[in-house]
Amino acid sequence: MNIALIIAGGSGNRMHQDIPKQFLTVNERPVIIYTLEAFERHPEIDAIAVVCIEGWEQVLWAYAKQFNITKLRYVIPGGENGQASIRNGVYELEKYFSEDDIVLIHDAIRPMVSAEIISDCIRITARYGNAITVIPCAEAMMQTEDGVISTGSYPRGKLKRTQTPQGFRIGNICDLHRRALEQGITNSVASCTLVIEMGEQVYFSAGSEKNIKLTTIDDIDIFKALLAAKRSDWLKTQ
Repeated sequence: MNIALIIAGGSGNRMHQDIPKQFLTVNERPVIIYTLEAFERHPEIDAIAVVCIEGWEQVLWAYAKQFNITKLRYVIPGGENGQASIRNGVYELEKYFSEDDIVLIHDAIRPMVSAEIISDCIRITARYGNAITVIPCAEAMMQTEDGVISTGSYPRGKLKRTQTPQGFRIGNICDLHRRALEQGITNSVASCTLVIEMGEQVYFSAGSEKNIKLTTIDDIDIFKALLAAKRSDWLKTQ
């Protein structure tokens, strides 16, 4: 089985709004509903779980009912940081699913995730045991020690920009979190960095520049533009 684990445990302080950014309304729909709908529509996703910020659980269930998110099965409490929230989520899924089942861990605030991204993440995870959604690094990358000046650059061809979803076998990701706790690793930036910190390798699946993370008000503006955009027929895709 393939389970989507949506991480919606953050408060979104960088957005400077009065409610968590995953519950902000864009074009009369909460951001998290756009995200849930992507996995709801995908034929390979069997169930959805959400790690939810405290106090918003019933709001989430109400939105799921209103917008017909029928695959939502579990709402799980968030943790003190991202790693803890993901740990709470995968530990809960471990109770109900096989260790060989696949979990796709995805940010609630990446509402433009496409069916193609989800499919490729599932495919790579099934083949290699994990999959990290990435896109190429197109910009020149400068090295700096103080954030003010630079005297060097880093080859962009050796870099990838990570996104979500990030896919794992449930048994493997639960084991990874247990070993991380034993080693005192409690605040890794993301699942992919946790894998690296634990001395293992990750495999890449295909992302998209459109798969943006809503972190600032500017990102909301970009999201609105993407929702309204329609690709010109004459543009070649290959």
